[in-house]
Amino acid sequence: MRLANAVNEYVTALGAERGLAHNTREAYRRDLEQYVAMLESLDIAGVDDVTEQTARDFVRYLREMNLAPTTVARKLAAIRGLHRFLVAEALSSTDPTAMLAPPNRPRSLPRALSFEEIDLLLSTPNHTTPLGNRDVALFEFMYASGARVSEVVGMALHDVDLDEATALVTGKGEKQRLVPLGQPAVKAIRTYLPVRLMLKGSRPDPKFLFLTARGRPMSRQAVWQRLRQHARNAGLDETKISPHVLRHSAATHMVEGGADLRTVQEILGHTSISTTQLYTKISPQHLLEVYFTTHPRS
Repeated sequence: MRLANAVNEYVTALGAERGLAHNTREAYRRDLEQYVAMLESLDIAGVDDVTEQTARDFVRYLREMNLAPTTVARKLAAIRGLHRFLVAEALSSTDPTAMLAPPNRPRSLPRALSFEEIDLLLSTPNHTTPLGNRDVALFEFMYASGARVSEVVGMALHDVDLDEATALVTGKGEKQRLVPLGQPAVKAIRTYLPVRLMLKGSRPDPKFLFLTARGRPMSRQAVWQRLRQHARNAGLDETKISPHVLRHSAATHMVEGGADLRTVQEILGHTSISTTQLYTKISPQHLLEVYFTTHPRS
């Protein structure tokens, strides 16, 4: 099979079998078309003509372009996925990328807001207006739960138990986790619920917790816009405020408050604790304090 045809087969399968969105599939296609173009320049056109050395040459070619390690890793993931697919579908006899290791990705520290900045942001929405009430509940929920923005906009009304102060969050891969909510979040949501009924009006209930002024579920973009607007009103640098920063802040403050990493991992829905460990690097002073108060030889 020709490589160009193989790419078409793979991209089609990404949509049909894995349900990837159109834009995601097209991103895969662009990376793979670059790969095919490089191979064709070497007179390699068939899937079984690709060797491990050829694949390594492509990785070296990417590095010589001074691309970011994350970009190289993404492109390598695309070609590894292509060759694994071809072997699984019996369209190729070998996987020339099986022994290739992805490049090391630099692990940047997440930015977290200070306690004072969080208080300022959460106190900025106007409590006397319907959308202000909603935004207070929205931001309190995000900070209390540490949920991803996609999880927040997908939060079903019936998955929030205010009596138990918990929320059932549906994360990546439809995995669910029970997240505790603090009393400020519970109070803000209780205040918001009558407002939600008003926003819904006479329309059929969409069953989502957070609604727009027209009674529709909020989008991720809408959450971003509201967060940026209130950050600007609070005098904060709006370019440094995002739903992910709020999530980082929740995790960081839990760790600084003494929460163990396993608990934070469960609350955030991290698959690997190595991701959660990033938050221990936020506050070296906190780590020193914990060490000197807990280590028997400190």
